[in-house]
Amino acid sequence: MKIKAIDLLVILLYLVTVILIGIYLKRQAAKSKTDYLLGGKSMPFWMLGISNASGMFDLSGTAWMVAIMVVYGVKSIWLPWLWPVFNQIFMMVYLSMWLRRSNAATGAEWMLFRFGERQGAGLSHKIIIVFALLSCLSFMAYGFIGLGKFIEIFVPWKLVSAFLPFSLSPAYTAHFYGIIFTLFTACYALLGGMKSIVWADLLHYLIMVIVCVSVAVMAYTALPGAGSLPIPSGWTDLFFGKELGLDWSGILPAAAQKLQNDSFTPFGFFFALMASKGILASLAGPAPNYDMQKILSTRSPREAALMSMIVNVVLLPTRYLFITGIAVFALLYFQQPGISAAIGTDFEKVLPAVLNTYIPSGLLGLVLIGLMGAFMGTFAGTFNAAQAYFVNDIYLRSVNPGAGNRQISKISYLSGIVIVGISILLGLLARDVNSILQWIVSALYGGYIASNVLKWYWWRFNSAGFFWGMLAGIVCALVCPHAFTGTLPLYYFPLILGISIMGAVAGSLATAPTDMEVLKTFYRTVNPWGFWGPVREEIRKSDPSFLPNRDLGRDLFNVVTGIIAQTAITAIPVFGILKMPVETCIAMAIFLATSTILWKTWYKNLPHQ
Repeated sequence: MKIKAIDLLVILLYLVTVILIGIYLKRQAAKSKTDYLLGGKSMPFWMLGISNASGMFDLSGTAWMVAIMVVYGVKSIWLPWLWPVFNQIFMMVYLSMWLRRSNAATGAEWMLFRFGERQGAGLSHKIIIVFALLSCLSFMAYGFIGLGKFIEIFVPWKLVSAFLPFSLSPAYTAHFYGIIFTLFTACYALLGGMKSIVWADLLHYLIMVIVCVSVAVMAYTALPGAGSLPIPSGWTDLFFGKELGLDWSGILPAAAQKLQNDSFTPFGFFFALMASKGILASLAGPAPNYDMQKILSTRSPREAALMSMIVNVVLLPTRYLFITGIAVFALLYFQQPGISAAIGTDFEKVLPAVLNTYIPSGLLGLVLIGLMGAFMGTFAGTFNAAQAYFVNDIYLRSVNPGAGNRQISKISYLSGIVIVGISILLGLLARDVNSILQWIVSALYGGYIASNVLKWYWWRFNSAGFFWGMLAGIVCALVCPHAFTGTLPLYYFPLILGISIMGAVAGSLATAPTDMEVLKTFYRTVNPWGFWGPVREEIRKSDPSFLPNRDLGRDLFNVVTGIIAQTAITAIPVFGILKMPVETCIAMAIFLATSTILWKTWYKNLPHQ
């Protein structure tokens, strides 16, 4: 354990700074509901984009990405397609603009814009509120305990207990740390709303840039040459065949065991299924969390698209400088006691083990701030989204529609305190409710895709279809882990998708279509491409000059080009740190070529506002 007084001082200074940001912006946030929940829709796209990217630089995801980089090598670049990482390209090309044109404040309010409020349309509104609040609380609870366990590695309880007037069981040390950092995070998010979250995220991103570049330079300096790592043949290859072709058995048996345990075989089939699921998830648009709230906070549809573009540019190169640097240190020194003893067979411990062993004091404090700040940014954004749904879609819609700014401000603070309290309680009970919360998250996202794809592209899809599609998918996703014990969830995803689609289509066709006036308003405002023929014809009867969206071909071309550019910008820092100049230059050339194409086919065709 190398943490020193200077590291603790750096961490304390950061915590005080974010609190001061919240206090400073409190008055601006109190002006109105829009100012508090959406920053007044006045912040520039680049700030929101960096904030969104900062929140995505999460602690648990980074630890997982370091683990797969060590084991899978350069091919690990493809594995975040599980999330999928390329959904930001779909958002950039067209979905962010479509979403922002609604002028909604939350995803639930968007449902009323899409389906109206008659003929049972409230079903979609209610289920999306439940989805949003459950997913937000689940992520906040697990972020809470995850951060506490991470801090526990660097700040042992015996170092802190001497300054506290009470004793605590070692089993709850992580919970104590989680509570402390959760309260700091909730404080600045509660005081300043969306603007304080964005400004704190900007500070965090600046720190992460310093950290990532420093770690990358240290790793590059420590690596003697491209062929000096103890790795199997094919580890530095980006592409693959039917199988991975990585044989760790004679080099690092624990890595060979992880490959077997992950069950990503045959890898070609796994990749095809992963990419298919990722495309469907991307077509569905953002889940109702902090990502959606940042898009709705932009000043215009044009800036919404540019915000999503910024996320790709500022997140991936920075993150992979850090990930590859940590992986290089781990591989170079894996057999040394400081690394091998700390990791054992759990490769997700690579990140804290390397930090604790090879990062010097001072810089270690910044690294910890960067990773803690990632938690704080994600937690604060998710917290803000949960507040938005409670205030906008429950209180103002069902309890007190005529509330003034002062009442809204009070209920925002009160709901925030309640939400934080519930998330801490769930975190304290994490060991008991772990499986239940995992089921909730899996079920929610398993049932999310079908209904949320159809809502954009099929005019006949209605609120009842949305409700039954989501419900069918959620129930199926709850049952499948028990019916297919030991099976990778991705492999039974087609079954969940099929049942979700049947529920969505049957629910829509068994009930009356959405009111045509609601559909006309939606289609005229958003102007999506897809199966909207009857609505388009109705609009043309009253407005022959209406021009429908004919950009399907161009949008799909830009999506493919954007995914290639995103993969290239990810590969550049990886190949660069590994001292592979030819591959680095090829990746840079591909990125420049695809960026030039996108400048002509995407950027120059963006709306002026």
